[in-house]
Amino acid sequence: MPNNLHKMSFVERIAAEAEISKAQALKAYEALIGGIQDALSSGDKVTLTGFGTFSTADRKARTGRNPQTGAPIYIAARRVPKFTAGKTLKDSVAERKMAMSEFGGSLY
Repeated sequence: MPNNLHKMSFVERIAAEAEISKAQALKAYEALIGGIQDALSSGDKVTLTGFGTFSTADRKARTGRNPQTGAPIYIAARRVPKFTAGKTLKDSVAERKMAMSEFGGSLY
């Protein structure tokens, strides 16, 4: 089963890989996430070549159903974040999945 990598585990990996302190890695991580959030809030698209593209999509207002009562409910229109994986990321994930299946391992 794959590990769930949380923020601080990810920051530790960045620090080790880039040979910088955890504080510097945390600052870089927060700058990256903040920059993506700011861009998306402004309606901009963020493309990290090979990794993927962060963008937004507008969802129309619609009528849904309360699953417990079946009563109709109004769901307001909203803008939502969207991520589309790039080719390099897709290929990397596919290679890992293939390698795991060749050795009888499982990703799930």
